[in-house]
Amino acid sequence: MAQLSETYACAPSTERGRGILISGDPKSNSILYCNGRSVLIRYLDRPLHVQVYGEHGYPVTVARYSPNGEWIASADVSGTVRIWGTHNEFVLKKEFKVLSGRIDDLQWSPDGMRIVVCGDGKGKSLVRAFMWDSGSTIGDFDGHSRRVLSCDFKPTRPFRIVTCGEDFLVNLYEGPPFKFKLSIRDHSNFINCVRFSPDGNKFITVSSDKKGLIYDAKTGDKMGEFSSENGHTGSIYAVSWNPDSKQVLTVSADKSAKVWEISEDGSGKVVRTLVCSETGAVEDMLVGCLWQNDHLITVSLGGIINIFSASDLDQAPFSFSGHMKNVTTLTVLKNNQKMLSSSYDGIIIRWIQGVGYSGKIKHKDIPQIKCLVAVEEEIVTSGFDNKVWRVPLSDGECGDAEHVDVGSQPTDVSLAISSPGLALVSIDSGVVLLNGAKVVSNINLGFPVTACAIAPDGSEAIVGGQDGKLHIYSVTGDTLKEETVLEKHRGAITVIEYSPDVSMFASADGFHESVVWDRVSKEVKLNNMLFHTARLNCLAWSPDSTLVATGSLDTCVVIYEIGKPASSRITIKHAHLGGVYGLAFIDDLNVVSSGEDACVRLWRLTQE
Repeated sequence: MAQLSETYACAPSTERGRGILISGDPKSNSILYCNGRSVLIRYLDRPLHVQVYGEHGYPVTVARYSPNGEWIASADVSGTVRIWGTHNEFVLKKEFKVLSGRIDDLQWSPDGMRIVVCGDGKGKSLVRAFMWDSGSTIGDFDGHSRRVLSCDFKPTRPFRIVTCGEDFLVNLYEGPPFKFKLSIRDHSNFINCVRFSPDGNKFITVSSDKKGLIYDAKTGDKMGEFSSENGHTGSIYAVSWNPDSKQVLTVSADKSAKVWEISEDGSGKVVRTLVCSETGAVEDMLVGCLWQNDHLITVSLGGIINIFSASDLDQAPFSFSGHMKNVTTLTVLKNNQKMLSSSYDGIIIRWIQGVGYSGKIKHKDIPQIKCLVAVEEEIVTSGFDNKVWRVPLSDGECGDAEHVDVGSQPTDVSLAISSPGLALVSIDSGVVLLNGAKVVSNINLGFPVTACAIAPDGSEAIVGGQDGKLHIYSVTGDTLKEETVLEKHRGAITVIEYSPDVSMFASADGFHESVVWDRVSKEVKLNNMLFHTARLNCLAWSPDSTLVATGSLDTCVVIYEIGKPASSRITIKHAHLGGVYGLAFIDDLNVVSSGEDACVRLWRLTQE
């Protein structure tokens, strides 16, 4: 049996020049955000308790709780809205195709009976309101000529819907059934967000023209605007009211968040400026915010979520983050039990069991990462160019990186653990032997190479080919001498790993089969490991060499025990939406996995 013990969640998907939506439920103190095809439910008081909804067929853009907290409506780039329950394994209530293009915002009516969405589409269908149970349209929403970025429902009667977008217009509709009431053109750039105050008296619009304007909710008359004193110096992407309708939180491309006092006459002045990072990098632009209970939440372009306490803004924020793209590699630093994961966009994150996010390992020279191996003092990576980088690590910080050009894009990298200076890199035509940042030898093997492994002492190398054969070489100095060829696989070899006690090695292929071999006799030690239905991406050994785990494109992790038939396996189904790409054992009972859903999960094995 394998039980999920911890989930290290991904960060929200962000896009430069656009605001993102995070929403929440004040009763359960949870927040919702989207990444790829997943909706994530995070609990502010329990950072490691994460729930993921992954039933959308397209990338999700927005998700919101219903007013009673029992349902969640989520929308995606195809114009589809799904309404699902927060309990009973997210049972689907309804699914509606609402717009012909991307949905950018979604809101429930205060009575929970109606939903309004806005976004992009063909013709005039850029905004639509419908009954949540039948999907029937309730109104006509003319008046916008370009993509509508934000909408909101007035929380008190008489109901109003307000929308804004890329045509610089704010439109007010009254109903139900809703019909056009008036159009306001006070902004000179894209209007990114509009929100009614919780008491229903005012609404605020914020724009890329760096202004925030305050209007009367009933009539649409302009009441005032944000003061320019200490105001934002970049596009304002999002605004969120506090529960008593007296203050708002805004975030901007100028990398700051500001708390504004909104007076009764509708003017706004800055009470506090919150700076989340001092680095000044583009990733520090703030693109999303939420004021919920006593929490002020901001999200940066780089995916870092900062949580401030509204009652004590002098207190340093609690920060956490995660990957935003497919997590392709995963490794465990054995001495201090830290996990390192990397995504192909070049981000390496450190995780600690029981704590979760423990910081990003930043290095300016590494643009993308395809392969990553690590020992205590060093990280070795390769990307989508011809370079292999060696980056020294001390106390979690990177030293000066060295790189070596291996002449072709690396397909796999393996370190000799006992002498970490020695590394084997596979390229299309053969292998390259490295010592430190020097090429010892570049050997053309005469067949397309897809995977490789070097023994911990550096005396033996196993090279896997496109033809499914395993070639075993003895390594002496700078030469490789072929000893034997093993044939069992029917697809290209994808991964080869020595067991920690070096008595065995395991190999896996693109045809969904893995094999465990005896290192000395070269006999098959465990076969019929055929319980995946797609390409195998990763493989890991337990520290005591008794368990081997495989991860596949079929979203499953399968764990086999050496000495027992393969049929007595442990299967973790749907471990990661889109496929499993990284696996590692922390100890003999805990295995950690990563995948295309940008999450990292820790599983605890128990004997049945």
